[in-house]
Amino acid sequence: MTIEEKAEKAVFLKTHGYNCAQAVALALKDDTGLSEEELSSITSGFGAGMGTMEATCGALVGATIVEGLNKKEKGTMLYARLTLLDFKARSGAVTCKDLKGVETGKTLCSCEDCVRNAVLSYGNIMGQM
Repeated sequence: MTIEEKAEKAVFLKTHGYNCAQAVALALKDDTGLSEEELSSITSGFGAGMGTMEATCGALVGATIVEGLNKKEKGTMLYARLTLLDFKARSGAVTCKDLKGVETGKTLCSCEDCVRNAVLSYGNIMGQM
């Protein structure tokens, strides 16, 4: 499956009951060595900016969790930083409330586009594009 197909899978998962972090992690499951149940549990608390919209977008957190599982701590912080920068360039922000325009009334990026962008950013930084 291409990274673009994985991005669309993340959108499908997001629109079918999974939070943003879960949708991204599950779409990238093949890069982790974990089961769907394990990934779903690990990422369950990260949706909606850790449930408050105040924190980092769950989609970006999901991608970063997969990077950590994939790289096994070998340079994960660098990959996380690069993925964050790529995601911000695609989406316009990194915190859930900024992406959703909570304070400005202007949505920068829908949840569906956030999960798509997180997977594409992951793929870009991990050399899958």
